[in-house]
Formats: sequence, structure tokens, C-alpha cells
Amino acid sequence: MNDFFQVLIIALVLSLDAFSVSIALGLKSRTHSLKEASLISIFFGGFQAAMPLLGWFIGNLLKDSFQSVSSWIAFILLFATGAKMIYESIFGEEKVDKKLSISTLIVLSIATSIDALVVGFSYALASSKTIFGGAVIIGAVTFFFAMLGIRIGKDVGNKFGKKVEMFGGIILIGIGLKIL
Repeated sequence: MNDFFQVLIIALVLSLDAFSVSIALGLKSRTHSLKEASLISIFFGGFQAAMPLLGWFIGNLLKDSFQSVSSWIAFILLFATGAKMIYESIFGEEKVDKKLSISTLIVLSIATSIDALVVGFSYALASSKTIFGGAVIIGAVTFFFAMLGIRIGKDVGNKFGKKVEMFGGIILIGIGLKIL
């Protein structure tokens, strides 16, 4: 049972980036339907579950070189997305119903789950146990927090209007800086 609580704590920590980005997405597009919110959450949860598995299978192979670059990759992806949001909040037209593209969703999912890949690397080196159960828990927790984040962002965005898109961009850049 001790292992379960450790995995749950890891899942909570790993889901914080996806939660924050989900808030930003809810702020940006305040009209996400349950279907769209579910799709976003499935992407975030799915990537968050897949990355530790990928890290587990790759193991030591790229540990040193990937670990030194992963922070930069996440930072660049989040910074670019955040800067685009800030730019659109200043110079873009008001488009509350703007759809999130699949390519943007993939980029955000990768950016928020790179730390889970590193967890998979670490777990492969530290334990001979399988990581599959932990990956399922990580994915489920991230799915829940992504749904919650979208709802919070949507509610706040509907109350405060377009200017919160800039705040969402700042959140993404802040997450990138934290990772860096």
C-alpha cells in the first residue's frame, strides 16, 4: 500500500503542469464543450501515462543526454505557445469559440509530460518492478486535473473576458521557466 501512495503523490505532482495548462486553455477558449474538454484531458492523461512507459523501455539508453535537454525542449514548447497566446491577446481579434488544433494539443501534451518520461527513466534504473500500474494511475490523475483545470479556466474566462488570455500565456511561460 505504501507504493500506491508514493505513485499517487508522483501522479499529483506530474499532473500539475497539465492542470495549469488546462486552466490556460479554459481561459483561452471559454466555450469548450464536455466533448472537447474530454478530448483535451484524454490527450494530457494519455501522454502523461505513455511517457513513463516510454522512459521505462528506453531506460539507460538516453538518460544522460536526454535529461540535459528535456528542460529546454519543454521550455521552448511552452514559451512558444504562451508567447502566441500573449500575442493573440494583444493583437488578435476576439474569438472566444476558437478551436484547439490537434497539433497544438499534441505539442502541449508532450511539453507537459516530459517530466513523466524522466520519471520513467528513473524508475527503470531504481526498480525491477513494472511501471504499468503507476502509469495508469498517473494518466487517470492527470485526466481528472485537466478536466478540472479546463472548467476553472472556463469559469474565470467567462467572468473576466479576453484579457485573461494574456494571463494564460504568462502561466505557460512561467511553467516553462520552472521546468528550465
